[in-house]
Amino acid sequence: MNLAGVSIRLLAATLLTIIADGLARTEPAAPGPSAVGFVEATRRSITESTEFLGRIEAINRVNVVARVTAFLERRLFEEGAEISKGDELYRLERAPFEADLASKEAQVAQLQATLENAKQTTERARTLLGGPAGQQSTFDAAIANQLSLEAQVQAAQAQVQASRINLDYTTISAPIAGKIGRTALTEGNVVGPSSGVLTTIVSQDPMYVTFPVPLRQGLELRERYGPQGGLEAVVIRLRLPDGRMYGQSGRLNFVDNTIAQNTDTITVRGEIGNPILRASSVAGVTVHELTDGEFVTVVLEGVQPIEVLAIPRSAVLSDQQGDYVLAVGAGNKAEQRRIQLGQSTPTIAAVIAGLAAGDRVIVEGLQRVRPGQVVSPGPASSLILSSMKAADGAAPQAPPSTSGKAGRADDKP
Repeated sequence: MNLAGVSIRLLAATLLTIIADGLARTEPAAPGPSAVGFVEATRRSITESTEFLGRIEAINRVNVVARVTAFLERRLFEEGAEISKGDELYRLERAPFEADLASKEAQVAQLQATLENAKQTTERARTLLGGPAGQQSTFDAAIANQLSLEAQVQAAQAQVQASRINLDYTTISAPIAGKIGRTALTEGNVVGPSSGVLTTIVSQDPMYVTFPVPLRQGLELRERYGPQGGLEAVVIRLRLPDGRMYGQSGRLNFVDNTIAQNTDTITVRGEIGNPILRASSVAGVTVHELTDGEFVTVVLEGVQPIEVLAIPRSAVLSDQQGDYVLAVGAGNKAEQRRIQLGQSTPTIAAVIAGLAAGDRVIVEGLQRVRPGQVVSPGPASSLILSSMKAADGAAPQAPPSTSGKAGRADDKP
């Protein structure tokens, strides 16, 4: 029995040893530091920009109306065509005005003949004053009659001038150069001052773009660009309704002197070129990119670029307290750095506070890292680096924490 008990105990000890050895072999080794890819924060030049919703307006706009009442005989322009200043647009019936002018000219001639006779009578009365037959009263009456006739001649000449002006009004010409709209009345209709607008002419090149700026943003822009030259420190670019950037740039030339009380905004205006895009198949009709009344997105850009710290946008994390990044600190420990974003693009984040040049910002392996954890850092992949280089000249996009702002990166390493 003793031998049997010893054998059992030996067998049990052997089995426990085998099991313990197997368990020791299956236990995983203690994990090492997580591998992460980092990018050093470097300074780049970006162009500050801010976006607003604006409207295109023609610099000159004229509603053409008839100055006299007459039948419309001819329309002399092609609707939608480009016209020059002084081009004849409408021709009204002239015969009644020509007859009226001839009648007024005849009245002038009649009065001038009577005036000549009165002058001779006055001269005879003056001669007789030296003899016994001369009377002062006769001379005075002749003078008065002559002066009255001279006034009548002047009045008749004014009537001639008025008739001549009315005759000229039968030809309606373009007061400005620009693009003409459709005609409201056609040949054969009676037109006059009460007929309303016959057609509209709007100038084409250059054009105005007006847009409201919230007062708070207006104060920020004034602080930003005022020391750099004010209106001269800003360039206007336009994003068209289809998303394309307009090829011309413009300048600000006016800031209103009153705040709109219902919107708390101030109206700002700029001027931008609008050259002919192409000629139409219709003679005289041309196509311009910008049209009077068109809605566009106005991008205000600083003339001088600014230097900012740039990091990949994918490295930026956010929580309830704001934006932050994880950086490789002393002892290869991950550190949380609270940052403030400035003008950014979809690929590059511009950091204006919270980082210094040369800081190693983790951009790959973020999901495996927590603040204070030791990491195994290495340079980011070539895909990240190439995407940052390709971001030069990227389209502007506002940073998530800044409302109404956008940035276009003219980034240079």
